Amino acid sequence: MKKENENMTEMPEQEGAIFFKLGNKEAAIPAGKTVIEYELPELWTPDGERILAENIFLRIRGSEKICITGKNGVGKTTLLHKIAEELLNRNDIHAEYMPQNYEELLQLHVTPVEYLDQTGKKRGADKIRTFLGALKYTADEMDHPIAELSGGQKAKIFLLKMSMSGANVLILDEPTRNFSPLSGPVIRKMLKEFPGQSSVSRMTESILMRYAIKYTV
Repeated sequence: MKKENENMTEMPEQEGAIFFKLGNKEAAIPAGKTVIEYELPELWTPDGERILAENIFLRIRGSEKICITGKNGVGKTTLLHKIAEELLNRNDIHAEYMPQNYEELLQLHVTPVEYLDQTGKKRGADKIRTFLGALKYTADEMDHPIAELSGGQKAKIFLLKMSMSGANVLILDEPTRNFSPLSGPVIRKMLKEFPGQSSVSRMTESILMRYAIKYTV
């Protein structure tokens, strides 16, 4: 059980925060490896009607953490989506992407246990229940359709899925949007300690700027 629970941390007393680690030591990327070198002369809106930004150049190596910042409407989500498309198609890394509309990627008709358990075996389901219990899900919530859960509970499920995936590159678009204020420090710690590479958009600067490279669009 020790190995199975290595991604979980001790549960504090405060309600509403999240308590688990992202990834494990296998997610580490060699410092000299270029994860992505991305150049874009012009960033257009998805409908192609106007230019959002120009002369974008981004190089990320090893386990660097970056945060894309900028005013509303300058194209942070559009840029992150383009970066995600490229990284998700790579075979030399394992990337996972949490877009703003992550709820659309969840299977809302199934329970959290059914969504997260890919084995179909009792042992796998028991491990999932242990993880969900550490996230303060009740037994009743574990067996209800995801559609009936709150936005924060759905976000926890998505992050837990990313944590269990074995990914070494994470792309997250405004991941704190549906979490309580108590989760801010926890998410900062999770991303800081993630051994792989992470690219994040629109988190509060106090959460990320202590250790992340800042790119402004």
